[in-house]
Amino acid sequence: MRGTIFRTDWGWVGLAATERGVRAVVLPKATKRAVERELRRVANGNSTPTFVLPPQGGGKYLRAAHEAIIAYLQGRARTFDLPLDLDGQPSFRVKVWKVLQRIPYGRVRSYGWVARKVGKPQAARAIGGACGANPVPLLVPCHRVVAGDGSLGGFSGGVGVKKRLLRLEGLTPK
Repeated sequence: MRGTIFRTDWGWVGLAATERGVRAVVLPKATKRAVERELRRVANGNSTPTFVLPPQGGGKYLRAAHEAIIAYLQGRARTFDLPLDLDGQPSFRVKVWKVLQRIPYGRVRSYGWVARKVGKPQAARAIGGACGANPVPLLVPCHRVVAGDGSLGGFSGGVGVKKRLLRLEGLTPK
């Protein structure tokens, strides 16, 4: 597994990828060290990423994710077409994340809506848990999931980042 940490206008961002796809995304943080700690944690403990500078030596998925995330955070891209390496993740979470990938840019859906889409209409809290465990935020847009009353709910990257992401997509969060 290879990883990289890079600076954006939003802060430091981290990525990890295998030969199968993107394994982890760490949302913007104030320091490089904070991103490195989080990247090691979300890389699923299977192996510690070898850190490289993109695009040299990072493999095609790491380079592609680096470019795509920069374009997204600059408002130049709306979708991600990258393979994900979700090996070892529970099947319920993977099912939830596939539904989240279908939420269009600039739109939000409720935890209850996602629960109904995965065939578990009473599982809104479990949906929140799957969103919180998402190792590849942005690529799986958990920031587009809100509470039934339209309030933001939680977000692994912090509610401030969630608000900023929704504003980037043209929304006015509650």
